[in-house]
Amino acid sequence: MPETIDLLLLGAGQMITSRTDGKGPLRGENLACAGIVRDGAIAVADGRILAIGTTETVKKEMGKRSVSKIIDVEGRVVMPGWVDAHTHVVFPGYRADEYEARIRGDSYLEIEKRGGGIKRTVEALRGMEEEELYEISRRRLLKMIRTGVTAVEIKSGYGLDLENELKMLRVISRLAEDMPLDIVSTFMGAHQKPPEFAGKGEYVKFLIDEVIPEVASLGGVKYIDVFCEKDVFDLDETRQILTAGKEYGFGLKVHADEIFAIGGTELAVELGAVSVDHLTKITETGIESLSKSDTIGVLLPGTSFGLASTLFAPARKLVSAGVAIALATDFNPGSSPSLSMPLTISIACSQMGLLPSEAVNAATINAAYSIGMQEEIGSLEKGKKADIVVYDVEDYREIPSRAGTDHSVIVIKEGSVVWEIEDYKSRSEVGF
Repeated sequence: MPETIDLLLLGAGQMITSRTDGKGPLRGENLACAGIVRDGAIAVADGRILAIGTTETVKKEMGKRSVSKIIDVEGRVVMPGWVDAHTHVVFPGYRADEYEARIRGDSYLEIEKRGGGIKRTVEALRGMEEEELYEISRRRLLKMIRTGVTAVEIKSGYGLDLENELKMLRVISRLAEDMPLDIVSTFMGAHQKPPEFAGKGEYVKFLIDEVIPEVASLGGVKYIDVFCEKDVFDLDETRQILTAGKEYGFGLKVHADEIFAIGGTELAVELGAVSVDHLTKITETGIESLSKSDTIGVLLPGTSFGLASTLFAPARKLVSAGVAIALATDFNPGSSPSLSMPLTISIACSQMGLLPSEAVNAATINAAYSIGMQEEIGSLEKGKKADIVVYDVEDYREIPSRAGTDHSVIVIKEGSVVWEIEDYKSRSEVGF
């Protein structure tokens, strides 16, 4: 242990560790194991967790070493930072009018057919300068940090041509360099087929022959993703694009079984995708296939909520079948315009039947597995990055149950405080 401890956080009433002890993502009954430590403490040095346990244990382990900064949370909840493993943060503006249209009864596909949805965002993004796109996206990430997010995956997919897909990916790369977050970049040129490619197979060929090689040359992109859906990319097209991406070294992700079940989950498992996302319409066959695989099922309750739908992914069925599930916001300008992970957790509990502990683990350690960062983030364990959030509550179950209130008061990324509410204790209900 070094001579000086950079940060000592102590006095956690509940410290949620979400640890897996190196046994892979949490599944089945284990998903509810939050790894709670009472009167918890964490010692941090060089951005990593040096010691973790009860306050008494950690103090004893530290001995008489000097401490640069002490944070006494006085009985509050301490948790790992949220890992938002499926987002579309980089976009020009929101489509709030479509939210109203859906409430009036228009479907997602009906809005798409009259020029709305993804196509509308593509048109706006193509007309936006790169610097402006960077700045508006940066400000969104600042808001995400305030809710307790310390890692995020960001997809391209609103450019749908070579120039603008690369523009989006450059913005994501800049954000990864500039922001106090772990940011994973995913190329999703197969988000929709742009109108300038009318012939069957033309856009798929364009992606494979021209765009994917350029994305690979750009560097910094970890995954390739495809929207495998009726009237978007069918199974054969999805297979072609993902296979091409795999040949260039990209990990695989798939949007599947959101509106229609066409076999996207089964294909994702067959190809060894790290995750398959949405799963609102997943079939029994898809569940069985997923349960026998290492592929993570990423559920996006905020999307159903944003679409004014009462249909959610069958979370309880998936957990009972032994599927490793994660939760994410799907933050985007249309179907899921909320960037709040706490709201996502709340919806997952109230509408999908997940226990608070299951939802927390799905949005931390399992989400880290779904972006290939499980060795670094997603749980509070010795040796991992010190990504820690303090919540102004006495019981972690208050985070989903008291929906609509942002309870985070301190966000720590790699041992450094990146956001804090000053004088929060003077307005706190904790301790009464």
